[in-house]
Amino acid sequence: QVALVESGGGLVQAGDSLRLSCAASGGGFRRYVIGWFRQAPGKEREFVTSINWSGGSIEYADSVKGRFTISRDNAKNTVYLQMNSLKPEDTAIYVCAAREAWGRVFGYWGQGTQVTVSS
Repeated sequence: QVALVESGGGLVQAGDSLRLSCAASGGGFRRYVIGWFRQAPGKEREFVTSINWSGGSIEYADSVKGRFTISRDNAKNTVYLQMNSLKPEDTAIYVCAAREAWGRVFGYWGQGTQVTVSS
């Protein structure tokens, strides 16, 4: 089992950057695929990006490709989401989640961190 805690959210202006962190505890971090999801007010939660244990398999939603970069530091049990060229439509609660490498469902979720991008 793994517990996840996000940090790094805040209020920024359009065009600015932010780096979110997702710190994991509970052991076995390397066997988890970590994903970032976001939910804007009045909208459904959407997938943003994910990374496998080695960083060799990464996926991005089309809406963030070229602007967001996911990475992980297994020694620190932490996954990072570097967000550049932020847009007002990126405003959402960002949540990290974990699933076992052999699984299909993200079964572990953090509480989320708010990102607000003003125009």
